[in-house]
Amino acid sequence: MLQAIGLTSTPRRELPPLVDDLTFEVRPGCVTALLGDPGSGKTTALRLMLELEPGRGITYFRGRPLHRIAHPGREVGVLLGDVPGNPARTVLNQLRMLCAAYGVPASRADTMLEVVGIGGLRDQRLGSLSLGMERRVALAAALLADPCTLLLDEPAAGLSPRERNWMYELLRGHAALGGAVLFTTDDAKEAARNADRVVSIRAGRLVADQDAADFARTRLRPRVAVRTPHAARLADVLGREARAARRAVEIVAESGSRLSVYGSDCAEVGEAAFRHGVLVHQLADEIGDTGTPVPPVPQARSEARTTAHATAVAAAHAESGAAAEAGSTAGPGVEPGPEVEPAAPVLGAGAGPEPGPGVGSGFTPFPAAGGEEPGRPPRVGSGRSARAVRRVGGPLRPLRYELLRTFGTATPLLTSAAVVVVSVAITLVLARLGHTPQNRLLAAWPRSLPLPPAALGAGLLGALAFGEEYRYPSLSADRGTVSRRMGLLAAKLGVCAVLALLLGGLAVTADAAALGLVFDSGPLDRPAEWIAPAASWAGLLIGCAWAGVLASGVFRSAAAGLAAVLVVPVMVVPLVRKSLHAPSAYPTDGLASRLRELSWAQWPPEVDRLVLGALRVMAQPVGTALVLSLMVLLCAYGFTGLRSRVRW
Repeated sequence: MLQAIGLTSTPRRELPPLVDDLTFEVRPGCVTALLGDPGSGKTTALRLMLELEPGRGITYFRGRPLHRIAHPGREVGVLLGDVPGNPARTVLNQLRMLCAAYGVPASRADTMLEVVGIGGLRDQRLGSLSLGMERRVALAAALLADPCTLLLDEPAAGLSPRERNWMYELLRGHAALGGAVLFTTDDAKEAARNADRVVSIRAGRLVADQDAADFARTRLRPRVAVRTPHAARLADVLGREARAARRAVEIVAESGSRLSVYGSDCAEVGEAAFRHGVLVHQLADEIGDTGTPVPPVPQARSEARTTAHATAVAAAHAESGAAAEAGSTAGPGVEPGPEVEPAAPVLGAGAGPEPGPGVGSGFTPFPAAGGEEPGRPPRVGSGRSARAVRRVGGPLRPLRYELLRTFGTATPLLTSAAVVVVSVAITLVLARLGHTPQNRLLAAWPRSLPLPPAALGAGLLGALAFGEEYRYPSLSADRGTVSRRMGLLAAKLGVCAVLALLLGGLAVTADAAALGLVFDSGPLDRPAEWIAPAASWAGLLIGCAWAGVLASGVFRSAAAGLAAVLVVPVMVVPLVRKSLHAPSAYPTDGLASRLRELSWAQWPPEVDRLVLGALRVMAQPVGTALVLSLMVLLCAYGFTGLRSRVRW
């Protein structure tokens, strides 16, 4: 169950808040529509529930707020109308990356592609998909971890009527298995046709919370739909009889053979047509323009909707449970339980969705104390794990996600190629001009540039590590808590450090090869001391990469992360250089020997050289500036992101 209590957005200047003290609930096994005009605060309400918007109030997902849930992506599936991912990433890579993030097997991605009917588009780039296909990818991502709750913002916007019917059938199938579904819409007829309950809001405040049948009777105009080849004659007859009886009856000609009669019923229209000998092909009570017959009893409507879906998905559960009983063992770090492939019609990539029975996401409802809840589909495989999707755990899960995110696009390769080309060009120019130290020559770092190309490339890759999470939200349900994940931060720092070292080594190798090819190794000499320069080079690259990661996590922007990398040499280094050049009252000579005396174990004298090299690197203005910047960014990251419980 989802319970939203007192949701209130931050007040705007001289304007009321978009959402004001909104309270409602979404029951399990029920599709709920959040209805309101454009600008009424529907999207803001969803963002407040997901803790993406500052404000007051709280939302409980099965009794827990989102920031108290260890794995929000497994509890809540989200579709907020954003792009489904980086346009350069393929559909299959996007879903497999999310599988690693949510801790489900990679085969789940192929299963969900078949469920949403786009199995033939798995190798297509996200940027080449149509709006309807993008919505299917986003829905597959929302259902990927088999969540209990679905939050969907205008899920059918821009879709054809055929695709709308398919999508809502899929949502009904999820609800039929005990899931809670909430979608927003500004179309009252769509809400009455596809939801079990309708929560109406206006100007951010609750107007009504009704069953769909009550909503249709009280908020929509009932009508009689008539199809007849003599529409004009029947309209004239009904108008004359209404005037004679002094009743208010409105007759609207919908098309050449179709009439909509408001203020009457089927019996009166049928008797009038019979008395005057008018042939009628169709006569039905409808609600507004929905084309949906008026339900006589709400309970019968709910049961009719859920029976077919529950039966189809229960059969899929039974088959998968039998297969699991036949022989399947869970490996280390894997929770026991079969991986369920929902029963669904497999749609061709080029064909539109066929209307028919919806399919659930494989969610098995948790039973209430004392047995099954009345009116709920029976649980299947109750002797096994309550979760239908096999969970893959372990400490390497964030690392797998980060590797798939990093190498799912050509960004690292393109960045490396650009860095190598620019670095080689700068090195050749510096060698031609002469008077450049060998260390700066190999690094392609003239004194006029704040940073060498390799350091800028490392900073860019680091800035994209968190920047892509907010520009192309991969962890849609976790976006409000992405920066609080220590495991994810450690994975990003580790991957970016390795990429920075590889990029720096590639640039130095390319520069040396270019110098040897063009100048026959004339500008290069064998260095007498290479450990300190190599450590300095590695520290610069890793420091720039980490500065980009932390800054993009703090400011939630890749551009801000890259700007933080450039701030170090442009603004911080001059201040550090000025402070280091000032005379010191206390000398630091012999620091390495004093550190050796303080240690428990006596290290060999050769280690003194490494310690002195590291100290010399940190004593350089750029090294000191990087260390100070990283400390400030780490403190800012902890202040802005680690204010609640630390999670993966």
